[in-house]
Amino acid sequence: MTASTLATDNILEIKNLSKQYPGFFLDSISLSIPKGSIMGLIGENGAGKSTTIKSALNLIRKDSGTVTFWGQELSSSKQIKEDIGVVFDGINFYETLTPAKTGKVLAASYGQWNSRQYADYLQRFQLPPDKEIKTFSKGMKTKLCIAAALSHDPKLLILDEATSGLDPVMRDDILDVFLEFVQDAEHSILMSSHISTDLEKIADYIAFIHKGKLLFCKTKDELRYRYGIIRCRTEEYNNIDKSDILAYRKEDYQWNVLVADKEKAKRKYKTAVIDDATIDDILLLYVKGEQTK
Repeated sequence: MTASTLATDNILEIKNLSKQYPGFFLDSISLSIPKGSIMGLIGENGAGKSTTIKSALNLIRKDSGTVTFWGQELSSSKQIKEDIGVVFDGINFYETLTPAKTGKVLAASYGQWNSRQYADYLQRFQLPPDKEIKTFSKGMKTKLCIAAALSHDPKLLILDEATSGLDPVMRDDILDVFLEFVQDAEHSILMSSHISTDLEKIADYIAFIHKGKLLFCKTKDELRYRYGIIRCRTEEYNNIDKSDILAYRKEDYQWNVLVADKEKAKRKYKTAVIDDATIDDILLLYVKGEQTK
């Protein structure tokens, strides 16, 4: 079941989005993000996560497909751009400025800019307002970008590896900020990340892109509580119904087999060891293993 079947009141809808580069093809990606939800976008480096995000934001030209925010195209209204906060993996401010001066620049750019909220985030994130940005660590620069994105009253946050430069303690604090952001059920987040534990903490949905294709978009709870991994020897593997296998990988004397319903597998294969599957487990089996369908 995908997010689009769970709600019709979507903030963002991506339909059949395609983009081709030499040696790479983003192939008909379709995603829907309901209000009040967080969608995690996962996949190996080069899978197409950033291409999907940049195409959706018209930062690169898509070859085909449609993208709508609140049912409208991004270019149809200046207000839509005000309602979207974006953070990429990297600073996008002049580094000779200070956070205080950056705030003044942004106040002139956004009609919804909230100077008090920006100052509160600078304090909360322990960012000195009068130090030049070029003196900041990567993590501090990331926190500044997040503070800026949150301070023009967006309804949708789009984050591309935004937490990758943060230490575990600050990353946890930032994740709490994201959870606060969606509490009123009117805000949503699209968040690409290679840190699966972050997504296991906050995401409602997980979308997995592999080699330019969307392999699945499912609720996090379905992946965590229904998916499983059968660990078995060759003779047991040969007896597994191939229609039950999503992906598999042989390691020395053991086969690791991903299944979509671990309880069904436990009833069907009573002598096999069946473990819970983490998001990392699922990703690794799809990327490094083989698929039967």
